[in-house]
Amino acid sequence: MFNYQRIRDLREDNDYTQGQIAKILGMQQSQYQRYESGSREIPFHHVISLAKFYKVSLDYIAGLTNDKIGLTKSNLSSDEAQLIKNFRSMDDLHKGRLIEHSEMLNKLYRSRRGTD
Repeated sequence: MFNYQRIRDLREDNDYTQGQIAKILGMQQSQYQRYESGSREIPFHHVISLAKFYKVSLDYIAGLTNDKIGLTKSNLSSDEAQLIKNFRSMDDLHKGRLIEHSEMLNKLYRSRRGTD
């Protein structure tokens, strides 16, 4: 069995029927239903089509991230990518400290701008 909860969630969140999505993918509703239920593995080219249709990342559909646009390098500035790279290389203690410091800096920044 395969787990394709995200494709069902995306369909339902966007108020589509299985038949409508099946038509977009060029198949019968019963075939699409097997993908969504996990009784059949969905071909990768259909996953790509669904990602494009719903405007979400493949990582999101695969359940690797909860960010619908994903965290691909193309979506991040070089500074953002470097921060994530540094964060991922830290142990849990230092990750916690970094989060605390970033929250403190963000609060200070907002208070100076008068947006807090």
